[in-house]
Amino acid sequence: MIDAQQIRHYAALSLERLWPRLETILHDEVSAAPADWRAFETRLRREWDRLFDLLFGLYGSHYDFFYHLEELLTATARSWLTRASWLKQLDERRSATPEWFQSQQMVGGMCYVDLFAGTIQGLRERLPLFKKLGLTYLHLMPLFESPEGNSDGGYAISSYRRINSELGTVADLSELAREFQEQGISLVLDFVFNHTSDEHEWARSAQAGDSEYQQFYFLFPDRTIPDRYEQTLREIFPTVRRGSFTWREDIQRWVWTTFNSFQWDLNYANPAVFRAMAEEMLFIANLGVEFLRLDAVAFIWKREGTSCENQPEAHQIIQAFHSLARIAAPALLFKSEAIVHPDDVMSYIGPHECQVSYNPLLMALLWESLATTEVKLLDHSMGHRFRLPAGTAWVNYLRSHDDIGWTFDDNDARWEWIDPVGHRSFLNQFYMGRFPGSFARGVPFQENPDTGDARVSGTLASLAGLEQAIQSGDEQQADLAVRRILMLYSIVLSIGGIPLIYLGDEVGTLNDYTYSTDPDKANDSRWIHRPQVNWTWHRQVEEDISTPHGQIFAELTRLIALRKQQPAIFDGEAEFVETGNGHLLGYVRHGGGQRLFVVASFSSQPQKMNADLLREYGTGYHFIDLITGQAFNTEHALQLEPYQCLWLEQETTTTIS
Repeated sequence: MIDAQQIRHYAALSLERLWPRLETILHDEVSAAPADWRAFETRLRREWDRLFDLLFGLYGSHYDFFYHLEELLTATARSWLTRASWLKQLDERRSATPEWFQSQQMVGGMCYVDLFAGTIQGLRERLPLFKKLGLTYLHLMPLFESPEGNSDGGYAISSYRRINSELGTVADLSELAREFQEQGISLVLDFVFNHTSDEHEWARSAQAGDSEYQQFYFLFPDRTIPDRYEQTLREIFPTVRRGSFTWREDIQRWVWTTFNSFQWDLNYANPAVFRAMAEEMLFIANLGVEFLRLDAVAFIWKREGTSCENQPEAHQIIQAFHSLARIAAPALLFKSEAIVHPDDVMSYIGPHECQVSYNPLLMALLWESLATTEVKLLDHSMGHRFRLPAGTAWVNYLRSHDDIGWTFDDNDARWEWIDPVGHRSFLNQFYMGRFPGSFARGVPFQENPDTGDARVSGTLASLAGLEQAIQSGDEQQADLAVRRILMLYSIVLSIGGIPLIYLGDEVGTLNDYTYSTDPDKANDSRWIHRPQVNWTWHRQVEEDISTPHGQIFAELTRLIALRKQQPAIFDGEAEFVETGNGHLLGYVRHGGGQRLFVVASFSSQPQKMNADLLREYGTGYHFIDLITGQAFNTEHALQLEPYQCLWLEQETTTTIS
């Protein structure tokens, strides 16, 4: 067993031997940019012990480990030396203010380029809207080359170095990143690193019989090994395909395909795969990307007899990628996408792994509280599952491009006397509009005929009741739907972290049922909440506050501007408090000399909170709601209207002498 001291010795000796070789290999580049080379050396030596330890732990037993190590360092150095000067300047600024992404100025949006703007040039033309909304972070859904027809929404990548030609070119994307940066908007892209499409050049080479590239994937001549793995794997898309393996008649092999038959899982036990994907990651970083959303992080390491999810090596791989980024692209941050058990979600978040992460638990429990009108599970779960390590942040969202699953902890539910299995069934029925009295108009996604398990698809407005209200012509219900939407946004804008809006939701876009007429989309109900933007309609409702859509846009824009003025919302610290009313969620934010007490009602009826609690949590007697400007004092109980959210700040008074 090699101990830590020996590994440090190996690391030092290895760098001592590799450094002169690097300088020889890169002689011309080094001579042309000596200052850049010195900066590279400084960061490499700072990260080296950590990087070597991670890579040695993963691949040290491979006969060709040091060959891959030298090739990896050479590629990393070249990536840094060819990095654009404006990005190197950005690296310096971000390194000088490492907490920048925790600022209350951060507000995110996400969209598919083709559905939102047609092309990259069309996206540039929407810059005035992004500025009007106050966005400082824009996540573009997968836009790299992928198979025609069904490509899992672009998550089947055929090339990490070419984008879909209908959207533009890689040069267009890099120019967009620079323009966004000049306008204060950070570009976010996906790094789909668990799998490639079966049309990727690596997969094509494997199909052609190239043994080197066959080792990039998991190929089996018969069902013996797949059957052993299947005993402990869960099915991800059971209505599309049963199991996690696909028979390929053309190569007479079973291929590991966790998600879809055309998405081949990569074999990270092979160091050549890690090295190849590291080079792709650094190429994407050099386009001007500031955040990489790491797709399907839980699935990247396989171990027989386990679920092949959340294995320790998955964390080592991400941490090694992070070390390489610190060396060659210091401004780059990682965002975790792990829609798994809350404890496993938390395990990927840290300063040396993923600095930001989706918060699927908050998302799911906001919808859970909206359905039940009670906050007990939300309050209990957030009380011990919201706090993050220093230097990290949540990305808080109400919905994304994906479905909604009920990923709360079963024991948290039982603590509140909730049967987790029955409760998930209720939530599915409620949001599919099958439960009496439901306001929601969602549709099922991947209903498993064996287990009855399912998730839910739908736009924010349709899930919150606006679709039903408009269809029935009920103005009162439409008002309640708008209140629900704005209350939910008030929470994600104030609770801590980066709020994220799926673009289209800012104007209350409803479900698009026409997806079912497209054979490439008909079997994936998530397309119901990924509609093509109708810009004629969008521009009309933006300015028309007589419509529910215009009300949502106007108030959301105002809330975002208000968020940016509150120093208490900097970073992710939130203290959850008991409100004494099961319908009211309460938490305190403080910082920068400001203290905010936030109270949100999940009830369609007026609610009250004891005045003594207001005095205790607000630490005063007189308060102003920053959202409405309404004054409150502790002489009377705090009263909230249906679905109201208050941002209460102690009112400054002048003592009369």
